[in-house]
Amino acid sequence: MHEIEIIVPMQHEHRSERGASSLRKENDIAATNIRQGKGDGRDWSAVLAPRLAQFAAVARHEHITRAAQELGVPQSSLSRAIVRLEEDLGVTLLARHGRTVSLTPAGRMFLGSVERALDGVERAAETVRADADPSTGRVAFGFLHTLGPETVPGLLREFRADHPGVRFQLVQNYGEAMLERLRAGELDLCLTAPLPDAPDLVVRRLDEQRLRLVVPEGHRLAGRRRVRLAETAEEWFVTLEAGYGLRRITDRLCAEAGFTPKIAFEGEEAETLRGLVAAGLGVALLPPPPVPRPGVVELTVSGPRAVREIGVAWLDGHPDTAPVAAFKRFLLGRRGRLLA
Repeated sequence: MHEIEIIVPMQHEHRSERGASSLRKENDIAATNIRQGKGDGRDWSAVLAPRLAQFAAVARHEHITRAAQELGVPQSSLSRAIVRLEEDLGVTLLARHGRTVSLTPAGRMFLGSVERALDGVERAAETVRADADPSTGRVAFGFLHTLGPETVPGLLREFRADHPGVRFQLVQNYGEAMLERLRAGELDLCLTAPLPDAPDLVVRRLDEQRLRLVVPEGHRLAGRRRVRLAETAEEWFVTLEAGYGLRRITDRLCAEAGFTPKIAFEGEEAETLRGLVAAGLGVALLPPPPVPRPGVVELTVSGPRAVREIGVAWLDGHPDTAPVAAFKRFLLGRRGRLLA
């Protein structure tokens, strides 16, 4: 992607003076780094970065004047910059032939790496600009496994009806793992439960979901419509692994009911647990299934109140690109209707 920069017309000498001033400032900073011992292998990128495009332009034109015209800087300033670059490196990069120049073997080798570096910068700049585009940008969005079958596809379908060009990078994981990726800058937003309480995050409650006690057909409680959780104190439970939000909710609800659950199996996916309940391995506290599953009975828990709050989280103080802001507004507009 190439952008056209509109420049307000001005006198050439003013532009040249500004270019020369900018170039002198960059070179002075680089020279200061060298004098302070910052020009070793650890800091070459900081020292050389401002000069790479200048060197590449000179190498491309093999002519200082034409390169200076392309860069919009005085010829004398560009000449001094290239000389300082050679001095800093301790290597002659250009052979001078009157008004023209040619690359030395060292210069040709250096140019190959410079062109790759500049190409990498160009591609990185194009990527971040494309990701921020309001119409075709990217949203990195995380969500819980249990929201994958219906909730998230429905949300994306509705949002993309008005924003068809926006791209999504989707991550499906458990809550703590998504929050780690949020903090690492790998996600823009995530749907999670229970709602985290952390100073570095902004969390907005969107909806709540009732949890059911799932028992196998033929279980002693299977003929009931409602059950108090305390009645399952002697049952074996199949649950998600420690660290999953639903596991923390299960442990908390059982504690409120006055017991610690006996764990028969710890898994990673809710529908696997529902299948193991059908196989008679135990009972489970789970959100409603996408479609009814044979072999199990789902009971309403009358006490304690068995729900999980679902919300959207993002990193506090993290500026949003246009597509991320649009999707955030969309999610916040679904308060109370997220699971509808």
